[in-house]
Amino acid sequence: MMQAKLRDLLITNILAIVLGLVASGLMLLFLGKNPVNAYSVLITSVVRDGYTFADIFVKATPLMFTALAFAFTYKANLYNIGAQGQFYIGAVIAAAGSLFLQNILPGWLVLIITLVLTIVGGGLWGAFIGFVKARYNSNEFLVSMMSTYVALAIMNYLLRTFLIEGKAEYPQTDALAAAVWLPRLIPGTRLHIGFVLAVLACVGVWVLLYKTTLGYRIRAVGYNAGAAEMSGINAKKLYILAFFISGALAGVAGFTEVNGVQHMLVQGFNPDLGAAGIGIAILANGNPIGIIFAATLFGALKVGGTIMGQMSGIPSSIIELMQGFVMVFVILSYFVRTWLENNREKRKLQKAVAK
Repeated sequence: MMQAKLRDLLITNILAIVLGLVASGLMLLFLGKNPVNAYSVLITSVVRDGYTFADIFVKATPLMFTALAFAFTYKANLYNIGAQGQFYIGAVIAAAGSLFLQNILPGWLVLIITLVLTIVGGGLWGAFIGFVKARYNSNEFLVSMMSTYVALAIMNYLLRTFLIEGKAEYPQTDALAAAVWLPRLIPGTRLHIGFVLAVLACVGVWVLLYKTTLGYRIRAVGYNAGAAEMSGINAKKLYILAFFISGALAGVAGFTEVNGVQHMLVQGFNPDLGAAGIGIAILANGNPIGIIFAATLFGALKVGGTIMGQMSGIPSSIIELMQGFVMVFVILSYFVRTWLENNREKRKLQKAVAK
C-alpha cells in the first residue's frame, strides 16, 4: 500500500510539473517565442555562476516556512490559508524589533530576540484562528484568509506612520544596520543562515509530527476528530496549538526575508509567498522533508524564470503565468492521487467481500 502511494505521488507530481511547463510553452508559442530555447535558457541560467545558483536557495527559504505553515495544520485536517498574513506580521515585528534594538544591543543578540519575537507574534496571530475555530466552530479557511487582509492593512498603516523611513517619502522603513543582518553562508552571494534555519525547521516539524506524542495526537485529530475526542484527546486545544505553530513558522519567513534579504520592510513585498507555499505543500504531499525539495524546485523556477525573461525578451507576466500553471497542475494532482487511492481502497473492499 505504501509503495503504491509513493508511486502515485511521484508519477502525479512529475506529470503535474511537466504539464505546467507544457502549458507555459504553449503560451510562449502564442507570443511567437520558441519554448525550447526559452527553457534551455531557464535551465542553463540557474547554474551559470555561484551567485545565481545560491539564489535558488535564497528564494526557497521563505517558501519552506510558508509551505510548512500550511502542511502542519493540514495534518490536523485544518486549512491555514493565511500564511501570507502571518508572514507580514513576522516581517513587521522583525523590522520594528531590529530598528529599535540595533543601536542598543549587540547584533547577534538582536537577531535572537527578533527571531523569538517573530515566532511569538506570528504564532499568536495564527492561534487566534485556532481559537475561533475551537470556541465558535468558525470556518478556519475563511478566517485565516480574511486575517491576511487585516495583517496587510496593519503593515501598510505602520509603514505610513510609525515605521516610515526618515524622510517620510516612501512607505518603507529605514535600512537595517549591517550588524543585524543574517550572516552569509557563502561570501559573494545572498545565501544566508536563514536557509539552514528553514531546513532545520523542516526536519524538526517532521520529528514533531511523526516521532512525538504531540504529533501523534495532531494526526489523530486530523484522521477523525470525533474518535480522537473519545480516546481522551482534546481536539480544541490542538486546534489552537496547531495554528500557533503554523503561524510561528510563517512568521519566521518574515524574519528571514527582512533580516536576510531585504534589510528593510517595503510595502507589498513578496505578495505570493502564502499561495506558493500551499502549492509546495501539496507537491510534497504535506511531508516536511519533501517540502525542502519542492521549495527548491519553485526557487529554481523563480530564479531561472526571471533570467529567462531578461535574456529571451519574454514579458515578466509570462514568468508568473508559468509558475501559476505549475501550481494549478500540482493542486490537480492532489485530487488525482485521492481518486486513485479511493479506487484502490474500493477494489480492496470488493475483493474482501467476494472472498
